[in-house]
Amino acid sequence: MHPHKSHHDRHAGSAANKDFLKKISKHRIDPPAVTGGGTAADLLDSVFLSYNAGRMREGCQLFAQRMLADNATVGLALSGALTPAGLGMSCLVPLIEAGFIDWIISTGATLYHDAHYALGMDLYQAGPSLPDLELRENQVIRIYDIIFDYENLLGTDMFYRKLLRGEAFQKTFSTAEFHNLVGKYLAEREDQTGLKGKSLLAAAYRCGVPIYTSSPGDSSIGMNIAALQLEGYKVNIDPFRDVNQTASIVWDAKADGGASGVFILGGGSPKNFILQTEPQIQEVLGLAESGHDYFLQFTDARPDTGGLSGATPSEAMTWGKVDPDKLPGTVTCYVDSTIALPLLTAYALTRHEKREHKRYIDKLPMLTQKLRERYEEICKARTE
Repeated sequence: MHPHKSHHDRHAGSAANKDFLKKISKHRIDPPAVTGGGTAADLLDSVFLSYNAGRMREGCQLFAQRMLADNATVGLALSGALTPAGLGMSCLVPLIEAGFIDWIISTGATLYHDAHYALGMDLYQAGPSLPDLELRENQVIRIYDIIFDYENLLGTDMFYRKLLRGEAFQKTFSTAEFHNLVGKYLAEREDQTGLKGKSLLAAAYRCGVPIYTSSPGDSSIGMNIAALQLEGYKVNIDPFRDVNQTASIVWDAKADGGASGVFILGGGSPKNFILQTEPQIQEVLGLAESGHDYFLQFTDARPDTGGLSGATPSEAMTWGKVDPDKLPGTVTCYVDSTIALPLLTAYALTRHEKREHKRYIDKLPMLTQKLRERYEEICKARTE
């Protein structure tokens, strides 16, 4: 039987415990009363203290305080139907215009539905329990609690087919090069209609932000490209050009003491594509690198199912995707992106001044050439 501790021992232990507690955290839980005044950023800093609210605060602070440093590059991964819900114009466009997003991986569907707004088409709020058969009979499309006329799809398809028949599109593109050219025409359409600020693609074009699609055939944009190829048009997408261009962006971001951060909304293919830049650099090309420096994800996917969407930054570290020395610069918050993104946008715009646009779209040929030359040096050294 262990002897009981003396009063002196317990007192000494209590002092040691306090020292240990202070080593772990200097912040007591003592929030002010919520009064309805102040900014969203103030609320996040003072009241979002624990559980996923705590991770939300930590994620916002990581983004504004470290990921937006002048020497850091921010890549954004987008999955889920965010643009139909208006989050393109309300959050993503302001983040791009502020210089807070330097390059993007997105699902094709997010970019396809983005065009509705630039073309002056309306989408509507509704409820999630509508009679779907009746909607079908009346040619109304539903995305959970968003509804719109089937004519929006036909009109957007018509816009893309007419645009892509043009001479400027009769060649092979990376998806970023393709989206940049589409964004040019959407920006012109916005200027003509007075709808500037509605389109993610248009904003990315104006600010020089490359937007990639990890699965270009998996959307209505890709479906229309496929139809035009049946007609004999030469418009084409080279997904392997995307792999090298995205790797070159990260390679450049890490040069000369710079940092690379990934901001992931949801998961899926865009998450993998933005993270695989590091294994491409290290494992496949054989270049010396150690992983992304910052990792911020808002997701509702669980890690225990083994899926990529819920995989933790610690797991990503084992693949070389995240620098093991930078795991303190990672935050995963289990929250719906439609809740988290407006909060982060408000926080970042309040807490950080605008940054100069890096305009990676203009640098892609030069960056890819630099990556190619370094890879050729590695290959030559292997054969000597």
